[in-house]
Amino acid sequence: MEKILVTGGAGNIGSSLVKALLKRKGSSVYVFDSLLTGKKENLPFKNSNLIFKECNINNITELESAWEDNIFDFVFHYAALVGVSRTQLNPLAVLNDVDGIKNILKMSSATGTKRIFFSSSSEVYGEPVEIPQNEDTTPLNSRIPYAIVKNIGEAFFKAYQKENGLDYTILRFFNTYGPNQNNDFVVTRFIEQAITGEDLTIYGDGQQSRSFLYIDDNVDFTLQILDESLFINDVVNVGSEEVISIKDLAELIKKLTESKSNIVHLPPLEDGDMFRRKPDISKMKKHRTDFFKLEEGIRKLISKI
Repeated sequence: MEKILVTGGAGNIGSSLVKALLKRKGSSVYVFDSLLTGKKENLPFKNSNLIFKECNINNITELESAWEDNIFDFVFHYAALVGVSRTQLNPLAVLNDVDGIKNILKMSSATGTKRIFFSSSSEVYGEPVEIPQNEDTTPLNSRIPYAIVKNIGEAFFKAYQKENGLDYTILRFFNTYGPNQNNDFVVTRFIEQAITGEDLTIYGDGQQSRSFLYIDDNVDFTLQILDESLFINDVVNVGSEEVISIKDLAELIKKLTESKSNIVHLPPLEDGDMFRRKPDISKMKKHRTDFFKLEEGIRKLISKI
């Protein structure tokens, strides 16, 4: 039976990926998660092909103990400290995630993993010098610790392939939203505030622009990359071309939830709230062209709450 490891598999994107992987015939899925931000209730424990181990992968001793003598065909390294406020308040903890990247690569390389997938981020582009942001031509402009760690991680994956032959795929995720996401993230935070009648809180003037991808599109494309052996030793943006300002997003969610909440502006974040985001998804669209529109995805998410 094919064995697949998902680190951070109890988180938003990770848990949705785990559920999709378990639907494939002949796959057992291992999840390593520290549960710092992930939740066990996100996982389908009734499925006998799911093996969960609570593990801090930044600690090599814990990782080796959880790994045991398993040989994983594929590894999805999704574990990371996430959330704008959390990562800004805990920069040293964010930087410690470099250890986790090194540990996962070491174990994968030593045990014969066929390919490892790395959840990088649009944050590596920093404040973009061009729009849309292209994987191969847009300079990386990482400044905050979270972005720097993702940038360093990409370099480690490329170096391991060059020296040890460990194949990789780097997935640069732009904002992905879904039902297992906590309210550190803007879409779920706005929906929760709107439904409960709280103020919808925006940092700054709300003119920051973002693109948002529904979780099903993220996971379906990732599985396509796996099953069709796409983007081996390559980098691909995973996101949407549909751009919206944060203020307009708040207005849209108010409308869709029929909320009477007020929109309140807070002082801008000191750092990390980039003004523009729009991915060049030309690579992605060569293989997938049907995506949820933002309003459609938000309606779908609201219906699950």
